[in-house]
Amino acid sequence: MHEPQNDYRSGFVAIIGKPNAGKSTLMNLLVGEQLAITHSKAQTTRHKLHGIVSGKNFQIIYIDTPGIITPAYPLQSAMMEAVKVAHADADLIIWLIDVKDLEQLPSSYANLSKKPTILVLNKVDLITANQLNEVVAYWLHHHPDATVLPISALKNENIDQLIQQIIQQLPKHPAYYPEATLTDKSERFFVQEIIREKILGQYHQEIPYSVEVVIDYFKETEHLIKIGSIIHVERATQKGIIIGQRGDALKKLGIDAREALEKFFRKKIFLAQHVKVTPNWRKNGLLLTRFGYPAMPKKQH
Repeated sequence: MHEPQNDYRSGFVAIIGKPNAGKSTLMNLLVGEQLAITHSKAQTTRHKLHGIVSGKNFQIIYIDTPGIITPAYPLQSAMMEAVKVAHADADLIIWLIDVKDLEQLPSSYANLSKKPTILVLNKVDLITANQLNEVVAYWLHHHPDATVLPISALKNENIDQLIQQIIQQLPKHPAYYPEATLTDKSERFFVQEIIREKILGQYHQEIPYSVEVVIDYFKETEHLIKIGSIIHVERATQKGIIIGQRGDALKKLGIDAREALEKFFRKKIFLAQHVKVTPNWRKNGLLLTRFGYPAMPKKQH
């Protein structure tokens, strides 16, 4: 752990925003590692994820969060609960906004008076300088107390300025984690996320949203990791699509996932996959808790 210093700054920085604003891309860029899965499909992120960066006189704990939506079923409610917890835990909010989106966030998330906030306007490479001036003026008008910073996560524009802004606004506090720590999540979590990322890329329509990946076992030796994964789907027809004709689709998924896992762990991987029908798992609060989602607050009577 770092020794406490008078000028040492450390704190939690929640990255919040709507789906497809680029939160996970930004988090990976800020951390310098591919921790969060990214995809053009909306609602890729389901869990909050800590990415930790330690410097000589600072430690930043970034919190990647699911995109803010109006929940339609319990899984989405659990995802929004993760956002609320991240918002409550944070010392600083990065409110990430697609530069072409001028719609405000719901007030429960966008209450900027309570916590220091940086309004980060992403994807500025897609608009002209004049358009950008108008957008900055719009957000400053609505949130005069916030810092407004235009960036392009994809083109790595203004990222250094953003990091400096974050460090300046962190509280003076000793480090929360040992210096070499990169994340708060287990190896099993990254296995299930890597498999889920491959599912997002390979399958279409409702399939990626109806799938939950659970790691049954993770056994590591010096040269090999043996992994067993269960792919939960809601209906038998979805199981058929995941497996494909003669098992071709599942075989392709296994090859792609194994290659990505070998790159991530830098070891040989043996990956066993089993597809299981678990009806309505997205609406089952007990199952969602078992799968690692936040328990929903009990309703007040």
